[in-house]
Amino acid sequence: MEIAKNIVKMIIMKKLPELLAPAGTLDAFKTAVLYGADAIYAGLPGFSMRARAKIDVQGVHAGIEFAHSHGKKVYLAFNLFAHDTDFANMPRVAEIIEYLRPDALIVADAGVMTWVREKFPDMPIHISTQANICSAASVKFWQNAGASLCVLAREVSHPEFCKIRAACPDIKLEIFVHGAMCMAYSGRCLLSNYITGRPSNRGACAQLCRWKYDVILRERESGVEMPIDEDSHGAYILNSKDLCLMPRLADVLESCPDSLKIEGRNRSEYYVGSVVRAYRNAMDSWANNPDEFNPEQFMADLNVLETRGYTTAFFDGGLPETAHNFETTKSDSEYHAAGVVLAMNDENIIFELRNEIRSGDEITFLLPRDKFTIKLDKIQNAKNGEVLQKMSAGQGNAILIPRDKIPQEYISQIQEYILAYKHK
Repeated sequence: MEIAKNIVKMIIMKKLPELLAPAGTLDAFKTAVLYGADAIYAGLPGFSMRARAKIDVQGVHAGIEFAHSHGKKVYLAFNLFAHDTDFANMPRVAEIIEYLRPDALIVADAGVMTWVREKFPDMPIHISTQANICSAASVKFWQNAGASLCVLAREVSHPEFCKIRAACPDIKLEIFVHGAMCMAYSGRCLLSNYITGRPSNRGACAQLCRWKYDVILRERESGVEMPIDEDSHGAYILNSKDLCLMPRLADVLESCPDSLKIEGRNRSEYYVGSVVRAYRNAMDSWANNPDEFNPEQFMADLNVLETRGYTTAFFDGGLPETAHNFETTKSDSEYHAAGVVLAMNDENIIFELRNEIRSGDEITFLLPRDKFTIKLDKIQNAKNGEVLQKMSAGQGNAILIPRDKIPQEYISQIQEYILAYKHK
């Protein structure tokens, strides 16, 4: 009987999907790799939905080399909707792709896909969520066109996914499990284009769905404008909460997707590392003992992040009443990203700040598998040793944390992380 259980466990382990993380900076790139992602997706300004990503060609190249040195894959987002003027720039794009050598290209445009097939016939192609794939018929269309993976639209429910999975067994399917939701269909929105001139489908969205609106009714014949009164829940009428499928992760994994995608191209390394860590640990926990899997402990790690609140969105079909936050776009989390560990010597840890730190604050260190909390008895400037009551972030501000405040069992993990992070 025990042998049978072990065989079942081995089979389940083989079914774990890829955990795919975003990288808008080289720091986020490295953090995602070290905190448990199986693959990373990144993009370049002008050629994808990552126009505001703080990473250039050289940064992506460094990130790809780092990921490959750790046995991870990297997919390059090339999911713009191309105009004729874009195709005039394709020779330069081809040079960049040849230089970067990603493991796959993520595309949304049929013309771009045709171009990729011609220029890079051996390059795996993933179809972006921008293509609005909501059916088995659409999956088969892209499969016949040469795609090796399809990213399903966020609007696809779990029952629909199960049907698509059954109808399309021989192509990889990817779903979003965490991150920001868009009011438009799979991100196809023109509000930003119309009102601010910033093209939403080029990654420069001004996120007008997060703005506070006053709704005005205009009477056509007289031209008289009359404001519509709002109650306390009527301001942020387009503001969706963030997607989080952690509470339903067991159902997700049992349905056998090939890749689980985390949104967050403009997020910090703290956010990326925290989310990747939570889903990595949760997925492994489910694989080790699916019958006893409990997502609550992993939700606790996600609840400390600054978010708009969480929703399972379309997972069960129609949107639940709690899917939107009509009151505010601000986070209700009591936690903030404190900073990152830069180095450690025999006496201190050098800790670069991301938010203001005060004497008496508690800091929780998130390691890839473990975490621990310490209290700061004093704030000591890393540059000159001055003891302060508080210190703000910015300009490379960092503090010294005595090494003896760190539990001994975590010292080696921190050292390993620092060495890996500095690897070029």
